[in-house]
Amino acid sequence: MAHIVILGAGLGGSIMAYELADQIRKEDRITVVTKDPAYHFVPSNPWIAVGWRKRDDITVDLAETMRKKGIEFRTVAAEKLHPEENRIALVDGSSISYDYLIIATGPELAFDEIEGFGPEGHTQSICHIDHAEKAQVAFEAFCKKPGPIVVGAAQGASCFGPAYEFTFILETELRRRKIRDKVPMTFVTSEPYVGHLGLDGVGDTKGLLESEMREKHIKWMTSTRVKRVEAGKMVVEEIADDGSVKAEKELPFGFAMMLPAFRGIKPIVGIEGLVNPRGFVIVDEHQMNPKYRNIFGIGVCIAIPPMGPTPVPCGVPKTGFMIESMVTATAHNLGNILRGKAPDEVGTWNAVCLADFGDSGIAFVAQPQIPPRNVNWASSGKWVHLAKIGFEKYFIRKVKKGTSEPFYEKATMKMLGIDKLKEPRKG
Repeated sequence: MAHIVILGAGLGGSIMAYELADQIRKEDRITVVTKDPAYHFVPSNPWIAVGWRKRDDITVDLAETMRKKGIEFRTVAAEKLHPEENRIALVDGSSISYDYLIIATGPELAFDEIEGFGPEGHTQSICHIDHAEKAQVAFEAFCKKPGPIVVGAAQGASCFGPAYEFTFILETELRRRKIRDKVPMTFVTSEPYVGHLGLDGVGDTKGLLESEMREKHIKWMTSTRVKRVEAGKMVVEEIADDGSVKAEKELPFGFAMMLPAFRGIKPIVGIEGLVNPRGFVIVDEHQMNPKYRNIFGIGVCIAIPPMGPTPVPCGVPKTGFMIESMVTATAHNLGNILRGKAPDEVGTWNAVCLADFGDSGIAFVAQPQIPPRNVNWASSGKWVHLAKIGFEKYFIRKVKKGTSEPFYEKATMKMLGIDKLKEPRKG
């Protein structure tokens, strides 16, 4: 019998548990360890922040679903991972031992790396539902006394799509409230150009996003580093190609939302051979750690090198479908290992993204996510907004039902030529 522990129950961890349950032997067991008993559909957080959704709309209580799938579910945070002992110490003083561990924790948000940054400082965030709810309160107060808005992503950020998405959702909501004329908007990003996305662009994301910003009178600043934030004022530095400071500017704001850099969570930080200096889990092509061969990593918590040097550091995003491809590869590889076979599946890391703008949006497909690519496509239109709503309802239902990949999802993706695995399943 093998005991498999999944640390984390977000997008990757919850789907990992469901998919793994179909791959293990009858005598094996799965335990999910998470600090939050509920799953929140993170892509809907921008809608939470402007009042278009409420917490209950995007929340799934995982305990009952896990029970039905025969998965043990422990809602207690990890204190420290001890990989040499195959053990996780938990904050309640207990420990859990494992034969195999899948780390799916997501990141820690590095707000503290910039003075005055984040929900405890002077800027809002949409990275977590608690932050999005706080941002919604701040936005309502802002609308009573409109002023400048600053939105974007700080140095070291690796998740740029939601920053663009939230910028245009805000713009749409301000128009609906008939106060857009009172609100100058500036998009501030560490990217070397608009639409880089940490991926050196996908299709014509540069042209599409710049066009949308010009049409909606949103100014932008690229290769920009946030120096510090004060009440109602953001101090930023524009960085030249050689890394020197071109200019320092003060941006006044009545409301600001900036995405932070990510790093690994404290229970795994500093474990040599497991994580890199930022605390991200090191994995090979099979999602396995090279040093600790019984540990796998999936999702935002894994280490992916940046695309290349940029004037201001930009990380590589880990998008939803990319994470699902990691999940599928890991489930198959662990299933093989349990049966005495070698891991042989490699995730495609393809990216399929729907960025909603409130009344339109931009979609892109990157196969694989990291260039050079076989498919490199982006498009825009009102259909993206409707598709994002449909996907939200579909994915939340999938998590509630405990289904990793319904047959119609598999059939649709196959029809579009979008695969999760690089090679067909072995017999």
